[in-house]
Amino acid sequence: MDRTARLGGADFMRAVACLMVLGHHLVLRMNFNHVPDDLALTFYLVRYGNYGVSVFFVLSGFLLSRPFWLALDGNQPSPSLKIYAMRRAARILPGFWFALTVGFVLSFTIYGFPLDGELAGRYIAGFFLMSQWHWRTFFPVQGDGPLWSIPFETTCYVLLPIGFLLLFHLKRGSRSALFSRLFWVGLIAASLVGHWLVVTYLPTDSVGRGWEYGFQGGAKQWMPRYNPIGFFAIFAIGILAAGIQTMIPARRSVIYDLVGVLAIVMSASQLPLSLGGEGEGYGWLDIPYRFPLFPLGVAVALCALPQSALLGRLLDNRLSRYIATVSFGVYIWQDIVLTLMQQLFPWTFGVGSDNVLGGWIASSLLAIAIIFVIGTLSYVLLERPVMRWARAREHLAKRPATA
Repeated sequence: MDRTARLGGADFMRAVACLMVLGHHLVLRMNFNHVPDDLALTFYLVRYGNYGVSVFFVLSGFLLSRPFWLALDGNQPSPSLKIYAMRRAARILPGFWFALTVGFVLSFTIYGFPLDGELAGRYIAGFFLMSQWHWRTFFPVQGDGPLWSIPFETTCYVLLPIGFLLLFHLKRGSRSALFSRLFWVGLIAASLVGHWLVVTYLPTDSVGRGWEYGFQGGAKQWMPRYNPIGFFAIFAIGILAAGIQTMIPARRSVIYDLVGVLAIVMSASQLPLSLGGEGEGYGWLDIPYRFPLFPLGVAVALCALPQSALLGRLLDNRLSRYIATVSFGVYIWQDIVLTLMQQLFPWTFGVGSDNVLGGWIASSLLAIAIIFVIGTLSYVLLERPVMRWARAREHLAKRPATA
């Protein structure tokens, strides 16, 4: 198998993560008191679709680290950090900044929040990808909750090359494949220690804490268990998985199909096991989303699916690839659409209706259609052109000078 070819299963994982998070935000708009008994379990399981955030983190760590692993194992120079940074900026910043700015304007116009220093400070912190360090700025704007995770992931983008630079600076004879993987195991352990220190010594006070106090109250409840160091542990599991996957013999086998199925089942099983607990699914050391079993299942699946005989190609069908392609736009715009629908049309999602479930289903279908249209437009009109521009700049930078 060509190591540079499209990795089987990666698009499926991204599509699943996208749909999980979207499903999560949709069911939050449903009055659970009106859910029929025969559908209650389904709604409660979809409620844990926020675990899709963990899938995104593992997948990003997996994909972004592979060029570093391949260069390291091949005794090649480290990939260009300038190109790495340019690609990450081109992929994330245009869409994020646009959605962030729209959310900011909606905050003091449609949603009626005062345009004061607090709101402006949150926006500025988000714009410069620094909102992840304090509960006041955790949610950079009103009405677009998912934007909180983008600065978190950006922190991981910075830490990833730092870890690899340490390996690349070692003498070649002392950086064996096994040592390199164990080194990342050590970095995961160090991030867990860092997370524990943050949770133990930087607690938030109880004043104004809780979702009844809005986004900032919710952020105060989430932090310090939600912190960039703990999320780097999730991201680094993906990095380690990529290191393992690049060591697997490049031939397909049904064994990997079986391992992939078992890994997916292992991750999926964490959702019903979460029933009755907190919606954030705090796991080991109070890291969210059933850490470490849920992200480990995703990581094992990512290791196995590229070498699978059938499963990887079956899962990466046209629909999965389309959803994966527009997933970033879907992610950053979904809450704006859903919140605007509720604000402008209070009767949506079955509110005040005799048929609450029917109203919720109708509104959800309409919202899904709108969100995917916007996500597609975001990719076609904004994200893809900027990525192509960045790639063109890369080629110019690589072109040898002529006399």
